[in-house]
Amino acid sequence: MHVLATFSIVACDLKAQAWGVAVASKFPAVGAVVPWARAKSGAVATQALSNTSFGPRGLELMDSKLSAYDTLRRLLEGDDDREHRQVGIVDGDGGAATFTGASCVEWAGGITGQGYAIQGNLLSGPEVVRQMEHAFLETGGDLPKRLLSALEAGGQAGGDRRGRQTAALFVVKPKAGYGGHNDRWIDYRVDDHLYPIPRLAELLVLHRLYFGKSPSSQRVRLQGQTLRVVQNIMKGLGYYSPTEGEYDEATREAFRTFMANENFGQRADADEGWIDRPVLDYLLKRLK
Repeated sequence: MHVLATFSIVACDLKAQAWGVAVASKFPAVGAVVPWARAKSGAVATQALSNTSFGPRGLELMDSKLSAYDTLRRLLEGDDDREHRQVGIVDGDGGAATFTGASCVEWAGGITGQGYAIQGNLLSGPEVVRQMEHAFLETGGDLPKRLLSALEAGGQAGGDRRGRQTAALFVVKPKAGYGGHNDRWIDYRVDDHLYPIPRLAELLVLHRLYFGKSPSSQRVRLQGQTLRVVQNIMKGLGYYSPTEGEYDEATREAFRTFMANENFGQRADADEGWIDRPVLDYLLKRLK
């Protein structure tokens, strides 16, 4: 059986009611194995000789109000391969626990603090988890941003000593999924890539573009030079021909279709003639 040599951080933001896992490895599709989370219950990372049953079982135990420490103890009880396991857990109250079996490949180990557990095996050295902790604690912003920052720091400190291939970011929050029907807020995987962590960062940027919303102060009116640039982009993409610099009916309908096709219908208003600045900047960079 393949051993998941990897580094991960399991953490929560109790104020925002968010729990999540960020992980990277020289192992394909690591996001399909390591990260597990459930809003208000907690999060689990199971790696090394991973036991994927630790994910759902751990969440069920924490859902019944067991602490991270007691959940970890229960998961390892009677496990003949426990010395080959590595596990990180954060519970619904921010309690954290980490375990590294004696047979995990060096360097292997982990650290915990209130609201986070960081662990890794077959790493370039202990500085990987130390730098991850520092980045997580020092980075501002929401939980996905802080988890990604920790993962980037671990990669920069050496990460998996075999190299890089895959990464994942999984964060849950009550009713934060699409349409508010589930708790899956952020769920992105890079299953095979030369630069998996930077690619994961790009996917998080795209998530914020597609599902975020800027304040009204960042709305850009479609007029003057901005309008002409957008008209030329739409003309080049075949939406329509005129580029007269006026926000006429033809431009309005072309813009409406353009935004819908690019999945930015919630970040622009064809009737009022505006677009969110981050979305405009992204489109100009990609299409101009």
